[in-house]
Amino acid sequence: MNELLEDSPVGVWSPDHLQGCKRLTLPLGEDQEGPVSATLVSYSPDPEQQAVQDERPGEAEAVAAARNTPAEPDHPPELAPVLHIHGWADYFYNIPMARRWQSWGRPFYALDLRKYGRSLRSWQTPGYVDDLGTYDADIDAALVEIRAMHPQAPPPIIEAHSTGGLVAALWAQRNPGRISALVLNSPWLELSGDVAARTATEGILAPLGQFAPTRALKLPAIDNYWQTLSDQARGEWTLHPKWRPRTSFPIRVGWMRAVLVGHRKVHEGLGLQLPILVLLSTATAYRRHWTQELQESDSVLDVELLARRAVKLGDQVTVVRVHGAIHDVFASEAAVRNRALDEVQRWLRAYAPEAERPAEKLSTAAP
Repeated sequence: MNELLEDSPVGVWSPDHLQGCKRLTLPLGEDQEGPVSATLVSYSPDPEQQAVQDERPGEAEAVAAARNTPAEPDHPPELAPVLHIHGWADYFYNIPMARRWQSWGRPFYALDLRKYGRSLRSWQTPGYVDDLGTYDADIDAALVEIRAMHPQAPPPIIEAHSTGGLVAALWAQRNPGRISALVLNSPWLELSGDVAARTATEGILAPLGQFAPTRALKLPAIDNYWQTLSDQARGEWTLHPKWRPRTSFPIRVGWMRAVLVGHRKVHEGLGLQLPILVLLSTATAYRRHWTQELQESDSVLDVELLARRAVKLGDQVTVVRVHGAIHDVFASEAAVRNRALDEVQRWLRAYAPEAERPAEKLSTAAP
């Protein structure tokens, strides 16, 4: 499947090309290029297939622990669903990650934002917006559908990668109380080079943004990160050539300026009042040409800088470093991504909305 999709009928879930998945078009009106939509993907495999494919032992016990109830009740309380948001020039394809979330008893959904992946149309500039707040409509539409399907569940957990992590954090600041936690996988919280580089780049882009916001920046065409991912190179993932191109989408002035605005807000502090988990590789490796270390490092972002920025997100931030991880921690080799997901599971036991808080224990024991 190498072509762009069309919108499915309004309100109708259609089969997805990924096994165990279905997709729903979320109409979002029109912008200057024409009609736009996002796509919500639901991972809902056949229960027997799910049981066969579970990668880790003891998942039933983990679900029961998350619910804080025995494993036998006929109607156990529903756990918070998960909404995955992808990064730049990306889309949802990671079934092993979805399977792990599902095995913990959490309904799993993924959102292909407007002009990405399943939502990209032939008349659109791939990935382009000039304000990251534009994605509020995409996330809102997805959460409405998730709430309709899980009315008794706690507010969802958003799990987001790279630029999607920046988008999700900024959305959470504008929408307090609508989600219960953030899990951020290598979130793009600052431009490499820190404040000085960001300030200089803002100055260069400001005049261009006034007259040519959709102009593509002239950047080196490097495919190292694609090589770490694609099963056509050194990775294991089957990637759609138009949804996840070899050298990314062209980066345009208006989009880059929108990202820098987001970085500035993070640097100033978002003050988020919810639990946040940030997962990062232990190393960054920038190389012009392929070397083996790129298979065990973040070849896109400066992880040390991201670790420093992460604490600007809010008051309850946990940073976990994952040895051997690539930029998309959950797309690293199986042993590495499973370690990372084990860390997520451990964190959820303490910070998921179903977890019993120490204050709750004290209040129960008080006379």
